[in-house]
Amino acid sequence: MAAAGFFSNTKYSDSLTLVGISICTAIVCEAISYLLIYRTTSYKSLKSTIDKASKKLETMKTQEPVPSVLTKKSKTKKIDRVETSLKESTRDLSLFKFKSGFVVAVVLFMVFGFLNSLFEGKVVAKLPFIPFRLVQKMSHRGLPGDDMTDCSMAFLYFLCSISIRTNLQKFLGFSPPRGSAGAGLFPMPDPKTN
Repeated sequence: MAAAGFFSNTKYSDSLTLVGISICTAIVCEAISYLLIYRTTSYKSLKSTIDKASKKLETMKTQEPVPSVLTKKSKTKKIDRVETSLKESTRDLSLFKFKSGFVVAVVLFMVFGFLNSLFEGKVVAKLPFIPFRLVQKMSHRGLPGDDMTDCSMAFLYFLCSISIRTNLQKFLGFSPPRGSAGAGLFPMPDPKTN
């Protein structure tokens, strides 16, 4: 009880509370993802398929070029086939993760609503700089006054959630397979189509 009293009276209590809630939320979200995705055999087989295809593609691209025109064309066709297989597996993995993403989004919205009511109009941190105009709208969201170094709950929670959850995924080994690196919202364009 004495620790709780000390914690609530410190200068950084709101910030530390927010970071603690972010850590707890990240753990809960990763537990949900584990239950719905990572422990299933479908995910494991898709991940191994992506890993094998990306390794095969990497070795095919790093092999020395063959002087014959006929073998060069067949090698290009094989590379295209492996790339296509890799893209399809990555797409399937993204669709497979979608159901967990929906549940995690609901949890995050509920936590954000709770935090918004808890820290409404409160300065939770002081920024050591004045942010860019575009960032000011989020960092100073819902705060009274004109001091742009004041930090709102939304901005600190956003930064904590992104950094903590990403690092937790890497620590637990749940980061995406290396072959699916460009399979995010904005994948790398295919140079062959230009």
